[in-house]
Amino acid sequence: MKKTLIAISLSILVSQANAGIRQYHADLGSSQWQLKKDSRLKCTLSHQIPNYGEAKFYSTANRKTNMEFELDMLRLPDNYSLAQVRAVAPNWRPGIASRTLADMKLHKQFAPDLPKKVAWTMLSELEQGMSPTFYYNDWYNDNDKIAVGLSTSRFHKAYQEFIGCVGNLLNYSFDDIAYTVLNFEFGSDKFTKSSQKRIAMIKEYLSLDTDLELVLIDGFSDSYGARNINQKTSEKRANKIREYFVQNGIDASRIEAKGYGEKRHIAANDTVLGRAKNRRVVIRMDKP
Repeated sequence: MKKTLIAISLSILVSQANAGIRQYHADLGSSQWQLKKDSRLKCTLSHQIPNYGEAKFYSTANRKTNMEFELDMLRLPDNYSLAQVRAVAPNWRPGIASRTLADMKLHKQFAPDLPKKVAWTMLSELEQGMSPTFYYNDWYNDNDKIAVGLSTSRFHKAYQEFIGCVGNLLNYSFDDIAYTVLNFEFGSDKFTKSSQKRIAMIKEYLSLDTDLELVLIDGFSDSYGARNINQKTSEKRANKIREYFVQNGIDASRIEAKGYGEKRHIAANDTVLGRAKNRRVVIRMDKP
């Protein structure tokens, strides 16, 4: 009888302690993790949280390894505050203490996010069966706290697919090639070796990123030789690049090429080095 009374008392205390906490998490039956973005430009690991929103880990093509986390809330924060991020053991792993991972800033009307190190730490905790959980005060009820947990159920398969996607990302970004200068050998439309590598990178990126609506190709020449020949040479150089992209499956309507001849020099023409710099094609790309 005494043990029964103690158990009831403990149950009441736990209920009272959790009375002011609104909890959001996917249960074992509804938990879903999936690889939503799967390309060489971006990988996104998504987890739906019922009645709350979506948790997203993502990595993008870049020269440096990167990872970010975003908590996409159905109702965005109404004021500035902090959320504590803790690694919490699920109910089926009793006796394991929770631990603090980081603080997350909540900005008014913005989905909160976390940087690379914390994002990787959260993934590591999930891999080990711990549930990263966010705790913060409710914006409208001073007596309530919010707890948002990421479920470990059905995580591992999607995580392995995500890691495979991240390992296959391009090792350069849009910003690395958005403005590119290609140079040519003297009197021809043949690329220098470094430019050959560069145009291959641009071609690969264009084949993957359909959001790029227009690519501008501007050809230029040095002032060595007849002006009309230089004009035709600059046009030939620009059109050669356009044809290269089209032959590799890029929609011709996305590409404009134009030659400017001896106009717009970027270096003096009285030196070999200066003329080499002026024999160029500039590729410019913009995202909407």
